[in-house]
Amino acid sequence: MGIKYTAKRWKSFSSASSPSRIRAYMAKIGYNTTMKHIELLAPAKDLECGRAAIDCGADAVYMGATKFGAREAAGNNLDDIAEMIKYAHKYWAKVYVTVNTLLYDNEIPAALTLIQEIYDLGADGLIIQDAGLLECDLPPMPIIASTQMHNNTPEKVAFLGKVGFQRAILARELSLKEIKGIRRATDIELESFVHGAICVCYSGQCYLSYAFGRRSGNRGQCAQPCRKVYSLVDGTGATLIRDQHLLSIRDLNLTPHLRDLIQAGVCCFKIEGRLKDKTYVQNVVAHYRTELDKIMAQLKLERSSSGMSTVDFTPDVNKTFNRGYTTHYINGREERIGSPKSPTMIGEPIGQVASVGRKSFSLASMVEMHNGDGFCFFNKYGDLRGSVVNGAVGPVITPDKIDHIEVGMMIYRNHDHEFLMRLEKAKVERLIGVTMKLGETEDGLSLTAVDEDGNEATLTMPCEKALAEKPEQAMENIRKQLAKTGGTDFSCSDVEVDLKETYFLPISTLNSLRRGVLENLVDAREENRPRQTGGPIKNTIPYPATELRFEGNVINQKADEFYRRHGVTKIEPGAEAGTDISRRRVMTTRYCIKHQFGTCKKFGGTARPKEQLFLVDQEGHRLELNFDCTRCVMEVWTTGK
Repeated sequence: MGIKYTAKRWKSFSSASSPSRIRAYMAKIGYNTTMKHIELLAPAKDLECGRAAIDCGADAVYMGATKFGAREAAGNNLDDIAEMIKYAHKYWAKVYVTVNTLLYDNEIPAALTLIQEIYDLGADGLIIQDAGLLECDLPPMPIIASTQMHNNTPEKVAFLGKVGFQRAILARELSLKEIKGIRRATDIELESFVHGAICVCYSGQCYLSYAFGRRSGNRGQCAQPCRKVYSLVDGTGATLIRDQHLLSIRDLNLTPHLRDLIQAGVCCFKIEGRLKDKTYVQNVVAHYRTELDKIMAQLKLERSSSGMSTVDFTPDVNKTFNRGYTTHYINGREERIGSPKSPTMIGEPIGQVASVGRKSFSLASMVEMHNGDGFCFFNKYGDLRGSVVNGAVGPVITPDKIDHIEVGMMIYRNHDHEFLMRLEKAKVERLIGVTMKLGETEDGLSLTAVDEDGNEATLTMPCEKALAEKPEQAMENIRKQLAKTGGTDFSCSDVEVDLKETYFLPISTLNSLRRGVLENLVDAREENRPRQTGGPIKNTIPYPATELRFEGNVINQKADEFYRRHGVTKIEPGAEAGTDISRRRVMTTRYCIKHQFGTCKKFGGTARPKEQLFLVDQEGHRLELNFDCTRCVMEVWTTGK
């Protein structure tokens, strides 16, 4: 089963619709009237993933450059970035490049050279974290505030808009109510993550990896200590929970809340995953393209790019990598979001084991599995184990390894071989709608092509106009040949013929007209492609605070100068600048272990007597937990042990 989706543009209103009528309608449905387009933004680990994202309907992609990206392992050379930009721009889709790490003073010249190169390639925006770059001479391109800047309050995001940011990538832990508050405070674009892995800590505010092994998340080197095994112990040394992934949380899936986010003022919907492969990108992008298009059609909204994507698979986000899904805190604290049993993909529950033989086992329910499927289960000790299906006949499964499988265990499929093979071989196509009109000139013919965005191109060609002996057949041939757009990025939906007589026109003539006018249309699209400029705005607008602790992430002189110009009088250097963070808070999170395990009295749990709690990892690192119940957050502190 396949799916198709198209862009609904503003022309879905009648031509008589006035701008005021459109704004009134948008305000009535709760949509922020300063927004013009809705954008689906996808990750591009590399050129292959980026092309797949565009083909499946993404309006934009984001990718790392050769260095200075928050995913150090997901860098791309300039040639690939240039090729990605060229490919995306055919569809008026955008490419944003990340230079979103903190920079040392001696790195700033190289970063500025890289940024200039990115601009010269035609990138549509620059995602940054380090405020020091705002003190530099940046090219006039839109700048986007990385979520690593901890964009979580109306005051902070409003400030970012006043100093030149065109867009802020919102903190993942925000609720709809908080997003609406930010929207009321500023008119800059708001981008929200809607799918993928979630940092348990406030983004840009996590120093746990750096504290454990000097690998800084703010420098693109996070070692992901939040996915490690910990034990929870109390002040007496008693172990309350042993060897679980106590800081690991499930992945984000805000599919049910896309309309809510639009009405809250979000214009860009971001999929996490710059380390994910092509099949992940295809599946997740196709899923969100389908869901967003349904909502946008209802709300009479338009996409920010062109074309219709056709895929010959039905997307299913349960089939590609996930740790189980959560809506996080979009509606406040209403679910337990932890994934303490495993930090990896467990998969879809298939059924319980009914019997176990020497080489095979049977499931209690009839579930179709296939050779090559991967499955996993928790053994009697609570450890995650897995194997591969070598054979399946009905509910009887023959695995590669049958060790540890026992009656009553739940089996999960974490690798659907047939589905992933369909993705690998999927036929995916994105085409821009176009209509043709054939007319005649005094000495020949003219062909005009108009695309879905209103771009127009005309080609004239002198030729002999001999009357057709078989007019109906000749007319059919004209329409057929002019509608053939195979091998191009266009799909012709209509051919209008406006000739004084019906002529016999050679196929070669018609083909030359069609090819030529579409080449001209490509040029017209590039000439008319919307472009945006931007860059820092130098002013003295007050920053929302006058003091910055090390969490302000100031590790270079330019950042220090930026904040002081905006009224900050006391600045503690960032951790990566050498500030001692032993016995300091290294993580703040809305995720709460007490809530996760049902001991938070505020949410109906059985409260323990007040006691100090610690996390201890398998290397002996000891972390102190503090609970700020007024703010409903958990803090993680290093202890020096």
